Amino acid sequence: FFAAADGLGSIAIDTTQLNMSVTDPTAWATAMNNLGMVPVGLAGQQLVTDSICVPGFDPSLSMMTGITPINPMIPGMGLVPPPPPTDVPVVKEIIHCKSCTLFPPNPNLPPPSTRERPPGCKTVFVGGLPENATEEIIQEVFEQCGDITAIRKSKKNFCHIRFAEEFMVDKAIYLSGYRMRLGSSTDKKDSGRLHVDFAQARDDFYEWECKQRMLAREERHRRKMEEDRLRPPSPPAIMHYSEHEAALLAEKLKDDSKFSEAITVLLTWIERGEVNRRSANQFYSMVQSANSHVRRLMNEKAAHEQEMEQAKESFKNALTGILTQFEQIVAVFNASTRQKAWDHFSKAQRKNIDIWRKHSEELRNAHSEQLMGIRREEEMEMSDDDSGDNPSKKLRVDDSALAAQAYALKEENDSLRWQLDAYRNEVELLKQEKGQLFRTEESLTKDQQLQFLQQTMQGMQQQLLSIQEELNNKKSELEQAKEEQTHTQAMLKVLQEQLKSAKELAEINGHDESQANEINVLTVALVNQDREKNSEKRSPGLKSEKEALLIGIISTFLHVHPFGANIEYLWSYMQQLDSRISANEIEMLLMRLPRMFKQEFTGVGATLEKRWKFCAFEGIKTI
Repeated sequence: FFAAADGLGSIAIDTTQLNMSVTDPTAWATAMNNLGMVPVGLAGQQLVTDSICVPGFDPSLSMMTGITPINPMIPGMGLVPPPPPTDVPVVKEIIHCKSCTLFPPNPNLPPPSTRERPPGCKTVFVGGLPENATEEIIQEVFEQCGDITAIRKSKKNFCHIRFAEEFMVDKAIYLSGYRMRLGSSTDKKDSGRLHVDFAQARDDFYEWECKQRMLAREERHRRKMEEDRLRPPSPPAIMHYSEHEAALLAEKLKDDSKFSEAITVLLTWIERGEVNRRSANQFYSMVQSANSHVRRLMNEKAAHEQEMEQAKESFKNALTGILTQFEQIVAVFNASTRQKAWDHFSKAQRKNIDIWRKHSEELRNAHSEQLMGIRREEEMEMSDDDSGDNPSKKLRVDDSALAAQAYALKEENDSLRWQLDAYRNEVELLKQEKGQLFRTEESLTKDQQLQFLQQTMQGMQQQLLSIQEELNNKKSELEQAKEEQTHTQAMLKVLQEQLKSAKELAEINGHDESQANEINVLTVALVNQDREKNSEKRSPGLKSEKEALLIGIISTFLHVHPFGANIEYLWSYMQQLDSRISANEIEMLLMRLPRMFKQEFTGVGATLEKRWKFCAFEGIKTI
């Protein structure tokens, strides 16, 4: 709404208006100081000395050098005294101007109310003007607050004034409540009470939005610069393929230090489709160079594994030494708790020794459990290595492994017994002390310790019973495995004798080859029946998903070979699918499932051959 008054901002002000006749310069100076303004060019005394002002300051210097001019109205610049504190009441006095006089309001009245300040407000509403007031008089009064860019006066005794800066509005608000009188006239039309308030203008809001957008752009630019500074550097660009670059890359592939960078470039070229008939030989040589590093990497891996094993061994040795020292310390404490030495210690000394002994035993037990865990892991790794190196072993309980487990359980049993004896000794000592001492606070704490020790002793007894039961189960399994082993050996001897006698009868009686085959089939059927019985007793399940997959593939293969297949033929087929599988592993798996696979012997003498057949459907029909 200031479009009509935009041209008023260029009104030239006569410099003579700055020299105003003031009858009371002290009152004018007090009013201007309360406003935070310096009255410049007043006739009479000088309010601001030359020593405070900037000597030799040229206002036109800012246009040539770009230096922002110093605003003398800004508090804190040394030209104007700082504004008074808010808690001290401001004393308003009479303000004398050239064309009018401003009388302050009654200090006992409440301060005039104002509306909420709009964002970026540079415009004020001035109401209560005298009817005879002109724009020149209004400008004369309010230009002391700052540079005025536009004045829009209405016919109804109010106007809108727009300043150049926002802080000038606060100085104009200070004049709210003053009574304005033109000259020395007492006419009603020449006086009025001023009401100054914040005004909402589109131009102010537009400039404020522009300033906010500029600050937002600066913030986005700053954040972007910060992100660019913190962003990791981009990887180097891959050069395009050429014969010269390929020759350089081939040399880099041979260097161990530059291999990682070179292999990335080679992979990128191959993925880009740079391989053709012309460059195939070069790419083949580079791929061959990359393959030559496989052995080096395997050697490095082996060296690191060896270092890891050495570190494990040194750690185990150090742990063993620490455990030995713990055992010695616990032995010292146990010896100190015996009757010979225990009676000579005081109560405080006995308490400290008891606490130290318990703490040492806890640490000793923790270290012993850690060492036993390391030994168990080593035993498991050794058993895995043995099973991988000797896959021809039959699937049965290993006597040595069971013996090792039994020995480990015995050691744990002995250690638990020792701990139980130690707790019993402590209980007996506590009972003796309880009978000798009165029912005091110390005796109550000892009773609590006694109950705690009894509970721990019961727990240790239960643990000991469970370990004994586990040991008995292991022993029974070991005996059962031995019985099965002797039984299978006896059966094999009997079958071997039967085979020999059957062959001799066949040679004497002159039977043909088919009769011998029937005899072999009968013997194999007997062996399979015996295996079925043993398998029903053991009822082992599949150990892993891999075994289930192997059984499915073998079943499909044997089902399409109704006359059976020997183990070498079956192994050659399975090795195409998994190169790590062995013939002995396949044979062990087939022997574990006699209801699905059966073994038959064909031929006589040198032509004797073992064949495996799929018989799962026959078992289903019989069921």
